[in-house]
Amino acid sequence: MRRVINRGSFVRFYLLLGTSLLAVFLIALGGRALIDQVRREDYREQLATLPVSLVTTQLAALEPEQREKRLAALSEQLGMRLRLTRMEDAGLGYFERARLEQGKVLAEESPWRLRKRLADAPWLLTARLDDWSEHQWHATARLVGEWLAQMPLEKRRERLADLSSGSWPLTLHESLPEALSSAQRTRLEQGQVVTRLLHEQLVVTFWYRLPDEQRWVQMGPITRGGSLALNLNLPLLMGLLLALSLSIYLVMRSIESRMARLELAAARIASGRLETRVKVESGDFLGRLGMAFNGMASQVQTLLRGQQEMIRAVSHELRTPVARIRFAAQMVEDMTDEPAIRRQLQGIDADIGELDQLIDEILTYARLGGETVGGAEMEASMVDCQALAERVIDTLSPLHEGLSFYLESGPEVALYAEPRYLQRALQNLVSNACRYGHSQVLVRVSDEPNLVRIDVEDDGPGVPEEARDEIFKPFARLDTSRTRSSGGYGLGLSIVQKIMAGHGGSVTVDHSATFGGARFTLLIPRRESPA
Repeated sequence: MRRVINRGSFVRFYLLLGTSLLAVFLIALGGRALIDQVRREDYREQLATLPVSLVTTQLAALEPEQREKRLAALSEQLGMRLRLTRMEDAGLGYFERARLEQGKVLAEESPWRLRKRLADAPWLLTARLDDWSEHQWHATARLVGEWLAQMPLEKRRERLADLSSGSWPLTLHESLPEALSSAQRTRLEQGQVVTRLLHEQLVVTFWYRLPDEQRWVQMGPITRGGSLALNLNLPLLMGLLLALSLSIYLVMRSIESRMARLELAAARIASGRLETRVKVESGDFLGRLGMAFNGMASQVQTLLRGQQEMIRAVSHELRTPVARIRFAAQMVEDMTDEPAIRRQLQGIDADIGELDQLIDEILTYARLGGETVGGAEMEASMVDCQALAERVIDTLSPLHEGLSFYLESGPEVALYAEPRYLQRALQNLVSNACRYGHSQVLVRVSDEPNLVRIDVEDDGPGVPEEARDEIFKPFARLDTSRTRSSGGYGLGLSIVQKIMAGHGGSVTVDHSATFGGARFTLLIPRRESPA
């Protein structure tokens, strides 16, 4: 399952999309819950605003020495535990203090704690009660009536408008509504509070007669705003999520399978199988992409075949005149005893040897560029990499007596690879180190997870960082380090790169921390040997 997730672009896309949809779903639920929470908090504050505002209004009009006595009377009348504290001693947070400065009421429940600041005073009123009951609302209605009765008639409506009543609107009436029963009218005349409930609307109002007056105050009606039930939202959201996910899956499953075939064909062509083609099933954009892909593969195959055939033909044709020149030079050398002529003939023979070696390099490069380099042409077997490195050093060390060769000791490292080509790659790297190193060459074989690593280091001038990609191109040379005397044709590292590509590996170059020169690294992945 992990392999499918790691390699399937559609699975990763679908998981990402599903995660995003789930995140949107959770955010929607969280937002809904947050809105409901804010509505509940606002409802609590609006519910408690009238009694608390009424108490703070009355206390703010009194002298400080009269407040404690009035506070005790109000506590008994309202059935609340009322207390005054200074703002700086209340331990308020920034947002709580800001809300109190705006005249808001802070309400907390279970048990209830209500807080409001006295107007134009550094005092904070705190009211505590276990729960709301009919007693608090009746006491609040009486308190409103008594408060209105103490002020002149012309100021009552103005003071009612200035009082923060929250969700309890206050109205002063000169007469009673006809809907009140005779029993309710009698109770009002006796100074009691009447609760009126309209069943069809589920709203509550309280009525109270002002003392010694034929005027009545109405407190309410109050209603609580409801919220949508979760069991109504959840099936809708789940249905939308399921439908959207299923539709995206059905559309993307077809696209994924066709893109997977394109990916497989591209990988086969990259590994050297240029005869690979994509099956075209329709004329849509993916079908047109497949046809363009097949055309590109055919063009690349034709160009590479032509290039390789030309290189092979030119290389083979060069061998005949080179052999004739060598034969003629040897005949001339046998016919003369002049030292100067013989020196010139020896130089010609050396040039012919270099030309012969160059032809061999070109033929090797062309053969490695064939379409079957990663397939049938490579006859792989188990190779002991440590022993392979020893053979390469034993072969090259007699040719470079001024250099010291080191093979870092280690356990045997077995690898399933083509032994001739792998030895050729390592030999090219060691020869390159011998050519540019001053006195020391180091070879190190490391067994790492899923691959084998072979490092070749020298104490030469190294490879500039800006040229590290260029040196693997055919016939590439570094002007500052490669001269006629140093030899080389610019194909050795290209051959190494071709061999590594045929094995599914890579070759890199960087700075040698041991000697200060260049460090070339072969990375060869492990493959299962056939039974």
